[in-house]
Amino acid sequence: MHIPLDSRLPKTFPIAKIRRETEMVRTLTFKASFGAKPGQFVMVWIPGVDEIPMSVAFDDGKTLQLTYFAVGDATRALAEYKVGDLVGLRGPFGTFYSWKSKQKLALVAGGYGAAPMYFVAKQAIKDRCTLEVFVGARSAEHLLYLKEFSMLPKTTLHVTTDDGSKGWKGFNVGLLEKLLTDRKHSKKHPFVHQIFACGPERMLVSVSRLALAKNIPSQLSLERYMKCGYGLCGNCVVDPLGIRLCIDGPVVDNKLCSQIAEFGEYHRDAVGKKHAF
Repeated sequence: MHIPLDSRLPKTFPIAKIRRETEMVRTLTFKASFGAKPGQFVMVWIPGVDEIPMSVAFDDGKTLQLTYFAVGDATRALAEYKVGDLVGLRGPFGTFYSWKSKQKLALVAGGYGAAPMYFVAKQAIKDRCTLEVFVGARSAEHLLYLKEFSMLPKTTLHVTTDDGSKGWKGFNVGLLEKLLTDRKHSKKHPFVHQIFACGPERMLVSVSRLALAKNIPSQLSLERYMKCGYGLCGNCVVDPLGIRLCIDGPVVDNKLCSQIAEFGEYHRDAVGKKHAF
């Protein structure tokens, strides 16, 4: 595999804007574009700390946005950065969500998965798609991108919280299942043509099972520990298929997801040790 040198090394960009979404979630804006498509990711280098993958929250050809949860060493260090500080970026990497013009799409977002789902929504409405957006979180203070979704045309926003502090009490997948039943979804009269999902893996498993039961095509964004982004290191290989999620994912067709033995069961750390979800 020939990889041009200029795409192998990160380029540094100053942070143009920082938006605090919640206590632990930030959105960074850079005056840069990688031509990323919804679902793809970039590798983010925090000098002296680590390099990690992040889903692209938005890329319009002029600006790039990344939304992240400050939970690990790298992201906690990044949360201390100020406007003007330099961050290394390279990409884009991976597969992306795909749809057809005028389709009805269900977008299921859990936690900070709302960010890449918003990127999908912004692009899909350009193709005259109709959107049913399901944004879920543990409680109201963890909900993301509600204002942004609510301003989009041909979009119905459904909000759920585990504790009922905002919107429907329960899981977003449960509400989607309820609406599929209430609207009498069928192949001849579809409530939606496809389901896209991004969020915690247990949520993705629920989406996968529902989509298979209802025979609705679905695309899911899977996360694994990634080091290179080029499919060379093998760190993001999943059992037993051997596909590399940095190039064969992160957006994976649901039929393929159902063949991944570790899906919803376990993942591997930096040295390949299994950890149960």
